[in-house]
Amino acid sequence: MNNALTPMDNDVVLPGELPEFGVMPTGAPMGQPPFMSPPRHLSKKQKAAIIIRLLLAEGAQLPLSGLPEAMQSDLIENMSEMRLIDKGTVAAVVDEFISEMQEVGLTFPGGLEGALDILDGTLDPTMIARVRKNAGVKITGNPWETIAGIDPKKLLPILEEESTEVAAVLLSKLKVSVAAELLGQLPGPRARKVAYAVSLTGNISPEVVHKIGRSLAEQLDAQPVSAFTDGPVERVGAILNFSPAATRDDVLNGLDEEDQVFAEEVRKAIFTFANIPARIDPRDVPKITKDIDQAVLITALTAATGELEASAEFILGAMSKRMAEQIREEMQSLGKVKAADGEAAMNAVISRIREMEGAGEILLIAEDEE
Repeated sequence: MNNALTPMDNDVVLPGELPEFGVMPTGAPMGQPPFMSPPRHLSKKQKAAIIIRLLLAEGAQLPLSGLPEAMQSDLIENMSEMRLIDKGTVAAVVDEFISEMQEVGLTFPGGLEGALDILDGTLDPTMIARVRKNAGVKITGNPWETIAGIDPKKLLPILEEESTEVAAVLLSKLKVSVAAELLGQLPGPRARKVAYAVSLTGNISPEVVHKIGRSLAEQLDAQPVSAFTDGPVERVGAILNFSPAATRDDVLNGLDEEDQVFAEEVRKAIFTFANIPARIDPRDVPKITKDIDQAVLITALTAATGELEASAEFILGAMSKRMAEQIREEMQSLGKVKAADGEAAMNAVISRIREMEGAGEILLIAEDEE
């Protein structure tokens, strides 16, 4: 083998045959060092290919999939055309790269989509959505990463309305726990069809899967931004939670006449003093009452008469015997409570329960849970 054509230690070998440019040891008279030809001019794209080749050789994980497709294509083309690069040229390219990086003070992503991504969460979401829509900005990078970060509730309509094949691909690309949750919310016949279609997704090419992901991501991105963080059921339920009982009953009766299904959903979302025995674990009562002002608690329990008396007895029964007896004595001493004061005290108890539920300190028992 001709030693003059053997790559030297630490030279970078790129795909292809022997070099067409760069420094290569050439033949020299015996006993004299080989002649080193000066490096040829390298384009910025070729230099970028060298840097990427070096980083990949060191095991670096480069997010190249986020580059524009044209840039990815240029990278492939340049790497396929390059051959062996000598150490001197590699060192010069690395030095130039390091020098340029050291001069960088701040970088911007480039392009409208990159700017929108940076500003997301700091500007008005409605305005960002409008700018993105007007400019026709498309999803870049891996669309399935975008979809994975979307609230699963927004994915359910896609599973219900898209073709069985598209729904199967979507389920296959989601986390197993999320996919299982969504599948459980589909009607039986639809769930069975989609589950069977998942078994056939192995034959779908990566290109088709990517196109499906991009289409779904753009479809989800085009959805109008809601002005409310909660749905209508939650909003109405939250309002009625703290409304006087008479107002709450009157509104629910009216909703029954207008939309019985919606009224039923609102009833499930409502949590009032009357719901305490059915939806609170007795073991959580001491945690709930601990941070409630005792005067407020006594007022609430004293005002809980008629249908609400069961809730008061439930709370007292979950306390220690000594504490319950002490509170009963103070309830008797308090006497009759004004309706407005009683409502305010009971709402304070409910508010504390809601706060603890929101913080994950307690769990409310579902109404249909046995």
